Amino acid sequence: MPNTPLLTSLVTVLAVLLLNWGDPVLAALPAGSAVTDGAAILRNALPIEQKDLRQMQATLEATSKVVGSSKGNRWVALNEAAASSQFLVITRKKSILAAIPKASREQGEALLESLGETVQALGDEASNQNIDSFIDLRRKSLKQIGDLEALLVNDFPYTIPEEFNSLPRLLGRATVSIKTTKGNITAVIDGYNAPLTAGAFVDLALKGFYDGLPFTRAEDNYVLQSGDPTGPESGYIDPTTKKERQVPLEIRIPEEATPFYNQTFEDIGLYKATPVLPFAALGTLGWAHSDQAIDDGSSQFFLFLYDAELTPAGLNLVDGRNAAFGYVVEGTELLKKLEVGDQILSIKVVDGADRLKPHA
Repeated sequence: MPNTPLLTSLVTVLAVLLLNWGDPVLAALPAGSAVTDGAAILRNALPIEQKDLRQMQATLEATSKVVGSSKGNRWVALNEAAASSQFLVITRKKSILAAIPKASREQGEALLESLGETVQALGDEASNQNIDSFIDLRRKSLKQIGDLEALLVNDFPYTIPEEFNSLPRLLGRATVSIKTTKGNITAVIDGYNAPLTAGAFVDLALKGFYDGLPFTRAEDNYVLQSGDPTGPESGYIDPTTKKERQVPLEIRIPEEATPFYNQTFEDIGLYKATPVLPFAALGTLGWAHSDQAIDDGSSQFFLFLYDAELTPAGLNLVDGRNAAFGYVVEGTELLKKLEVGDQILSIKVVDGADRLKPHA
């Protein structure tokens, strides 16, 4: 006996796709603007080119522009988004799995099956015009797409300059849990786009360097800073060299395969560039350096307190002057509650510690 719900879904998907075959996916949705969601930035920052997953991701992310609209046609756009995603999962399964390295293919197949169930449920909620459930399922589906996209990365995609061979580097991503006096925060640290900065942070977290340190700076709608050790030193002293370990300014832009080092956007004439990891989301992690130099950051970091009016994405004074190296993905609501004197009780690396290399 045929699976009636599945058959109905397939007919709906094909009908929507055929009606819009010549038009871009989600043509009814408004044009995009700067991405201000940390999880979305992390998905876009992965060094991959799998067009089916990227198309599905872009389609679902674009629905955020219309879910809050009161216009009657929003449900047409949301139904189209769900139907398009179902169609891609069903018809492009083989190509998606073929792009995943063999060692991770079984995991990818399980993720793809779960994603198919999620986007089918997404379509049901769009048909029922249940906005709360639609939002929850969209978040779940985007998380599944991000997990699938992460499986596509086989090897670290470039070589770090030899002059930094002595520095630790994170060759991939890590997840950290930051326990504070106001609650817990989870962040993803991105070594693909800032391997030395991410490596320094994860290395110090594993050493317990940050445990017990206070927040020393808290400016409303701007930054929350920590990482200054007790005593006269302003950074991490390497026990081998007895000197402060310093990390170069490290920023990658989309047009370049590798980051550039120890140059600001002004230095290289990129006045309107947007980094791969922009300061565009509440809870962007940034590496601090002194006012006198851009290559003397050692251990201090800050959490960017994004405000759409005061620090708009792409128009702030931090992009191109400091390195971003990750994003808070859980607990962002705590960031504006933390004050000078609050403490980091601990930073634990809950995933990805094996991707940290102590040197080249």
